[in-house]
Amino acid sequence: MNYTLLIFIALGLCLAMTAAWAIQRKTGASGWIDAIWSLSVGVAALIAIIFSEGTFERRVAAFVIVAIWSLRLASHIGARTKGGGEDPRYAKLVEEWGTKASRRLFQFLQIQAFAAFILVLAVYVAASNAADFPTALDIAGILIAAIALGGEAISDRQLAHFRKKPEAKTEVCEEGLWRYSRHPNYFFEWLFWCAWPLLALTGSSPWSWAAFLAPALMYWLLVHASGIPPLEEHMLRSRGEKFRALQRRVNAFFPGPRKEEA
Repeated sequence: MNYTLLIFIALGLCLAMTAAWAIQRKTGASGWIDAIWSLSVGVAALIAIIFSEGTFERRVAAFVIVAIWSLRLASHIGARTKGGGEDPRYAKLVEEWGTKASRRLFQFLQIQAFAAFILVLAVYVAASNAADFPTALDIAGILIAAIALGGEAISDRQLAHFRKKPEAKTEVCEEGLWRYSRHPNYFFEWLFWCAWPLLALTGSSPWSWAAFLAPALMYWLLVHASGIPPLEEHMLRSRGEKFRALQRRVNAFFPGPRKEEA
């Protein structure tokens, strides 16, 4: 475990989220926060992989997986923000914080930097695995990552397509994957981080367990903290009974049969 490297990565993530705070304060567009966060996690993870001690093949696989995840997610959020879309979660927080918004947002983004470090640590532990590559667990992990990347990209594309329709201003999306989960993009984002414990488990390092922190943290953030709760609160305000009906029909997170089809 290269502690010096991890300290520099932690400091870099804090600086990146400080930059995200400054950009939000200057532009008023909070969507840039998540774009910068996604890119920062990717860059930090790639640096961690380069300086990890795993086999070359394992590090290459981890590098490719992380690069695809980071570039896709950051570009998707960036394009949405550039197009004028505002993230209702941040907008609501800033409104609630009032005159303390600048300080509270800075503190909030430093917490996000800490969360980013936990994710990078999982990637670093997996990339540092010195076991021969690939094992059965490695193959399972790569397949899960591929499914997650594809599923998240498809669900984001389906939602973007729906938002271009006139009825999107008053209706809720139930197209494609959105028929089986109210937040399929969140589900696949969590699933992506489930791949890293599998890539870490075949090693003998006592730090292998740290890779489990990533999916556990991501689940808590998406399901109980900054993901579903504030977003669904916004949807209830803007769509009312139509979204309540969707809540009765469709699972919030894990894809499953619609209640009307069960």
